[in-house]
Amino acid sequence: MDLVARAVFVFAFMLLLTRVIGKRELGSLQPFDLILLIVLGDALQQGLTQDDYSLTGAVLVVGTIAVLQILVSWLSYRFPRTRPIFEGEPLIIVEDGKPIERNLKRERLTVEEIAEAARLEQIAHLADVQWAILETSGQISFIPKK
Repeated sequence: MDLVARAVFVFAFMLLLTRVIGKRELGSLQPFDLILLIVLGDALQQGLTQDDYSLTGAVLVVGTIAVLQILVSWLSYRFPRTRPIFEGEPLIIVEDGKPIERNLKRERLTVEEIAEAARLEQIAHLADVQWAILETSGQISFIPKK
């Protein structure tokens, strides 16, 4: 039962952590970020199982986390009001070619990062953008001016 309680706590902690970290950081992993995730995973594993290396312990921990993920997914689907809590909401970061500074600060984004993402979408200048939206996945969607 201790392993299940630990898995519930770690799941809740990771859900909170991903909401605090922000969408953009999770959407664009740099090499250091990838290494940090691997180290984080190892640290979490040690906190979850401690010295229990049994098959039963592994099944309990993985099963609990899987059930919690299904529960969060179901709650998000069944109760739309919970969706912003679990998944976040898209955020407009450029409107009529002008960056929205308040939203950029909120997500710790720079104009240069947005311009880079626009160039990857074959958009030369932010002035050519009607809307740029930071999606819940961390990706930026661009809607060009007509």
